[in-house]
Amino acid sequence: MKNISTAMKNINRSMADESRQSTLSFEEFLGVLTQKPSVVARNAFQVFHDMIKKYVGEGYNEYPDDPESIGFVHYDCSQLFIDGSDTPFFADRLFANRLINLVESLKRGTQQNKIYVFEGPHGCGKSTFLNNLLRKFEEYTNTEDGLRFEAVWRLDRKILGEENENGPIHLFDKFFQTQSNPPAEPKDLSKANPSPAPRDDEIEVPCPSHDNPILIIPKEYRRAFFDDLFKNDKIKWQLFTGKEYEWVFRDHPCTICSSLFQALLNRLKNPMKVFNMLYARPYSFNRRIGEGISVFNPGDKPLKQDIYKNDILQSRINHLLKDSNQVKYYFSRYAKTNNGIYALMDIKSYNKDRLIELHNIISEGVHKVGDIEENVNSLFLALMNPEDKSKLRDFQSFSDRIESINIPYVLDLNTEVEIYRNIFGRHIDDSFLPGVLHNFARIIISSRLNLKSEALLEWIGDPGKYGRYCDENLQLLKMEIYTGYIPQWLSEEDRKKFTAKRRQKIIAESESEGNHGFSGRDSIKIFNEFYSTYAREDKLINMSILNGFFTKYRKDLNGSIPRGFLSSLLRMHNYKILQEVKESLYLYNDEQISRDIQNYLFAINFETGTKEICSFTGERLNITEDFFMTIEGYLLGPKVDREQRMEFRKDTQNEYTSKTLTQEIMLDGKHITQTVLYLSLHHRYVYYLKEKVLDPFLENENFRRAIKDYNKEAFKTYDRRIRDEVEYLIKNLCKKYSYTEQGAKQICMQVIDMDLANKFSNT
Repeated sequence: MKNISTAMKNINRSMADESRQSTLSFEEFLGVLTQKPSVVARNAFQVFHDMIKKYVGEGYNEYPDDPESIGFVHYDCSQLFIDGSDTPFFADRLFANRLINLVESLKRGTQQNKIYVFEGPHGCGKSTFLNNLLRKFEEYTNTEDGLRFEAVWRLDRKILGEENENGPIHLFDKFFQTQSNPPAEPKDLSKANPSPAPRDDEIEVPCPSHDNPILIIPKEYRRAFFDDLFKNDKIKWQLFTGKEYEWVFRDHPCTICSSLFQALLNRLKNPMKVFNMLYARPYSFNRRIGEGISVFNPGDKPLKQDIYKNDILQSRINHLLKDSNQVKYYFSRYAKTNNGIYALMDIKSYNKDRLIELHNIISEGVHKVGDIEENVNSLFLALMNPEDKSKLRDFQSFSDRIESINIPYVLDLNTEVEIYRNIFGRHIDDSFLPGVLHNFARIIISSRLNLKSEALLEWIGDPGKYGRYCDENLQLLKMEIYTGYIPQWLSEEDRKKFTAKRRQKIIAESESEGNHGFSGRDSIKIFNEFYSTYAREDKLINMSILNGFFTKYRKDLNGSIPRGFLSSLLRMHNYKILQEVKESLYLYNDEQISRDIQNYLFAINFETGTKEICSFTGERLNITEDFFMTIEGYLLGPKVDREQRMEFRKDTQNEYTSKTLTQEIMLDGKHITQTVLYLSLHHRYVYYLKEKVLDPFLENENFRRAIKDYNKEAFKTYDRRIRDEVEYLIKNLCKKYSYTEQGAKQICMQVIDMDLANKFSNT
């Protein structure tokens, strides 16, 4: 019993804190407005923007110093669509950028007279996206960061001179007080002390359209009022000039509030007394009861009741004002989502009629309710399948009112992998060799991309020059770009040609992709079958297994995969693992490499046959043709003829004298090892050493067996040098490329047994 009592007291205290009355007088509201104008003076579009930016953040740019950047950055949408959701939605990089671009336009005030339609094929997750978005919006608006106010009137019967003011309260007064409890207060509402609940001699009249109390100030007086209210500072300048605040000076209050204001003003002849009856309370959003957020499914039948009334409240207003025609307290369902979100789930069945009904509302911003006009300033959202577009062709005048945002199947391979991890568990990585899980995603995404890319062909020209890394349709290159990654295997020339204009063309092609191929549901089914078939504890899934699944086990899937893509993917992966093994085996003496390059840069300024002391290293150099040939062999390769070496030597000497020495060393004060020329030669030198690092081991059968026996008792029987090399190789693969010990051994055996070094030596 003691535990029950404690539990009940704690929940009573917690819920009491949550449900404190938080209505403010108009004067208190103005105090909050002056302290937090950017929070209080927001409409639905700005709140939507602020919500997205709060949960998504500014984004991460992998190339912050890139002069050709187009702002295609990584946005972490996990807080918005995943955290706390029963059914998470995964926004790939392309869609996340589209969404941020949309909300930025809303912030700039370009939101008027439109409905925003998220268009995508079956199985792309549209419904999940919208449900999660609205859930987060509702959550945000009931926090201090998402705080908004709506107008509510408290009509004082004493001031208005109602008869029997000291008499008993009418029966319908008591009834109304029990039916109109104000909404719960967000935490930390403001520094202002909330006003008490309405007195018995007050009639509370809430604004059904949820108007901001700012709008009650007559439109013609607002600019002067705010000029007096705010100091001449940056905040005031933004309020008067910012596009996002135009609504403050442009919009009208709802017909109920404006007629009530005018009736009170006619009765009291004193604006101050009228404003003393105006209060502000938090605009509480609740999707389930349709307050602030209303969502309609195609099968939801329209309600027979088009006009909502409150006869009890109407009677009280009429009784108080002694006139039944001054204030007509009735409104439509659109009032409930005014300054909120009105959403349609798929444009089908009854939702098609709802969309058509929105035509005039979106065009004019008003809705006729009986004989009065009702303001409608809501954020209208809808979902649509591509085939439903035809239903709008008969309404050409509506076309400019619709803004489509593409929401196709995932085209970002990193996001596709995250979907698998979320559904099947992050432990799935443990069953794959590094890179293979992402290659599965590449195969799925290849079915969703267009075969031909004009933008890529214009940029790259001949795809064959990247045969090691890419397919003939350049889809593998496009996938990298869609993840925001610029591949290192691109030539310097093509990197320079990767201009902002070209990037925009490539990203623009994504608007026509992702509407065909394997759907999101298909990919999950395919992965489930693949993983359950091949995941084993004693062997990691490699590319051979992956390739066999699509070419032998499930041949029926091959028709959706571009011809030659699997072969190109396998070749790219083999080249990648070869480079990883070379990088992991490469143990270079950077000090010796640095001395060789510095000596070379010094020696090219002298004739052969001379002896000089290098001013960089202090070494005495015997400058002979053999000296040059040895170092140039590392810089250019052993097969380069004398004429090519001499030309390279001459070009290097010209760059050294014209730029490196005169500008970087003498003018900028750089050390030789900090110059562009030195770093370029260092890269060449190291590249050649890595290319040849496997040569001494490929013909040594003991090296292969030592890898196989690594960490076994038999490993101790090998020569010390081989043991050191193998141990260095395995540990580096684990450290640099996240292999497990088992995976590192497996990949090394694959590189040796497939003779990848020789296969790629002449390609």
